[in-house]
Amino acid sequence: MDVLIVESRAELGTLWRRHLERQGFSVTQVNSQDEAVNHLSEENADIIVLDLVLSQGSALAVADFASFRRPNARVIFVTDTSFFSDGSIFNHASNACAFVPAGTPPEDLAAMVEHYGVS
Repeated sequence: MDVLIVESRAELGTLWRRHLERQGFSVTQVNSQDEAVNHLSEENADIIVLDLVLSQGSALAVADFASFRRPNARVIFVTDTSFFSDGSIFNHASNACAFVPAGTPPEDLAAMVEHYGVS
């Protein structure tokens, strides 16, 4: 299964990437909207782990592009803010399948990736 991590904080993205790779996933890690769009233009992604607040670009733009370019890809939004805490992210991103705090343990994130990647 191909996983794309879009996370501005390199250390957090690396923590998730390493854990997912140990679970057998093929993982690409990028840190901006432009890098994510470039990747999705050229490569497949079954699951996108996407920080809601990117330091460079818009997470919603990435999700929107993915819904066009990779319509089967599902997005797990991750955040450490209260944006969309009411669940309205599911109204804004049709490919959203989960919305979790950035502090979610890597093993729980891996379980979600596996669950939503095979559904």
